[in-house]
Amino acid sequence: MNPTFLLWLGSAMATFLAAATVSRAYVDNGKLWVLAASLALYCIGNLMMVKLMREGGLGLAISASAVAQLVLINVIAFLLFGERLSTIQMAGVALGVISMALMLFPAKGGV
Repeated sequence: MNPTFLLWLGSAMATFLAAATVSRAYVDNGKLWVLAASLALYCIGNLMMVKLMREGGLGLAISASAVAQLVLINVIAFLLFGERLSTIQMAGVALGVISMALMLFPAKGGV
């Protein structure tokens, strides 16, 4: 996988994670400026995704982004907000990790 793609993916994920964390903070305090900050972060993340789609293709960029967000936002929900997943939900996250590894694994020619 192209290192530039991975760098942009990591940056976009950090932006989306910040946006989701700020959104959750808005749920707790209800201040309008917190909601505005969250929306601004989501806009920046989506603009970053455009570059990822150009570089890696729509399918790979969106899939990798979705799985990375799935895993990382669950870590934030667990550590910062005390939320817990059921066993079946944890199995779903584990399958997401496996799917992301398979998507980012370099293709070896052929079909």
